[in-house]
Amino acid sequence: MEIKAFLRRIDWVKTLVPFAGMALLCALFILMPDASKDTLDRIGKIFRDDCGLYYGILGVGVFGLSMWVAFSKYGKVRLGNLDKPQYGDFMWGAMIFTSALAADILFYSLSEWAMYSADPHVQSMGDMQTWAPTFPLFHWGPIAWTFHIVLAVCFGFMLHVRARSRQCFSEACRPLLGSRMDKGWGRFIDIVAIIAMLAGIATTFSLATPLLSASVSEVTGLSDSRTLTIGILMLIAVIYTIAVLAGMKGISKLAKWCMYSFFLFLAYVLFAGGETRYILETGFQSLGNLVQNFVGMATYVDPLRETNFPQDWTLFYWAYWMAWTIGTPFFIGMISKGRTIRNTILGGYGWALAGTFTSFIILGNYGLAQQMKHGLDVIGIAASQDYYAAILAVLHTLPLAKIALVLLVVTMIMFYSTSFDTLTMIAATYSYKTIKPGEEPDKRIRTFWAIMFILLPIGLIFSESSMYGLQSVSIIAAFPVGIVIILMIVSFFKDIRKYLTEK
Repeated sequence: MEIKAFLRRIDWVKTLVPFAGMALLCALFILMPDASKDTLDRIGKIFRDDCGLYYGILGVGVFGLSMWVAFSKYGKVRLGNLDKPQYGDFMWGAMIFTSALAADILFYSLSEWAMYSADPHVQSMGDMQTWAPTFPLFHWGPIAWTFHIVLAVCFGFMLHVRARSRQCFSEACRPLLGSRMDKGWGRFIDIVAIIAMLAGIATTFSLATPLLSASVSEVTGLSDSRTLTIGILMLIAVIYTIAVLAGMKGISKLAKWCMYSFFLFLAYVLFAGGETRYILETGFQSLGNLVQNFVGMATYVDPLRETNFPQDWTLFYWAYWMAWTIGTPFFIGMISKGRTIRNTILGGYGWALAGTFTSFIILGNYGLAQQMKHGLDVIGIAASQDYYAAILAVLHTLPLAKIALVLLVVTMIMFYSTSFDTLTMIAATYSYKTIKPGEEPDKRIRTFWAIMFILLPIGLIFSESSMYGLQSVSIIAAFPVGIVIILMIVSFFKDIRKYLTEK
């Protein structure tokens, strides 16, 4: 009887359609890797070249809107009826940071500056010392985080103020679209959202896992093979499945230990690498350069396509973060009970940027120091798209390099686990027809999604997609998500105006 009751509560269309889609894509990537890769590249080129302005306007527009909301009358609205926040500031900040960023932050922190230092656009702006460390802060800065922060407010209002029992993406559009959300349109929005979330997860896994595999190979002496990479993916899946089965307590504990591991790795690089002064001074200079040039960087779209820099990088990042907005903002909204909208926005930005900027300043500037001061040709190694070799070359300059590699491996596994236990919980929640606020999904549906999240990354690894191809996955998935984001924001304003009138 219990099993029948559980099965009746699940929306099988929303659950099985994305599963079938992912299974089909996995089969294509594994059985026809070259053809799949070529098709993905062609479609991605259309979206990034012809639709880039769409992502750019969304990024700038949503960021500006978030600042206005924080300081408007809406900023005083409290998410829920608690006198004080459900979670303390550090725990709340740790869960935001670790839920929104997987191990790709370590991959990009260590390598992004080298990926485009030789790009004609970056070179035309000035010297490498000034701009190579500035662009990563821009790409992982306020505009990137704005999609998470604004939608977290929308979801938090839906969950804690309106206390809606249908906890899914489409429900946040109900104030605008009404009863259409109970029919085909609601399911369509949720299916698009889940597929986009799977695409974002697959991109993250596929980009950063080879670095983890190469690091494990260096430390253990095992052959750096596809088998090792898939084995690591399975290990990560086991860890985050155990955490998510433990519920919110397991997720919060894993987030805390992830932060400890992360800070330990950063401290080792900062203090043991012998470049503390250079790292901090370059970081200070880069922050100033970012503030001074923020508007120009945010609106540059290269209309003549002289370098394609924004299409290949900036607009890709906005799309990448949009694809991730399916699960993470829901989780941030869930854990923000008791906070005002102003505190959720400004505090969310504060914790998020503190973590990301610290990572890029320490890890990125340490690598830049090896290039600029010690003659290590990091850019030359990265130029052949062997980014993992470039990262390992940088880490080998540290004293007792194997210690650094062990810390990197542990931190990457922790980041993966904390991000995907969160997303597993959210995807499981989306699978229900209705679920009470605060109720945790059944362990069986959580386990189903934990397995789902590992399939597409394995397929992409078999296809051996390039960086360009992996970027295309997120850019394509983010296009329909952008439309849903607009619908959600309009719905939020309609709903909160009604709420303030009712008070």
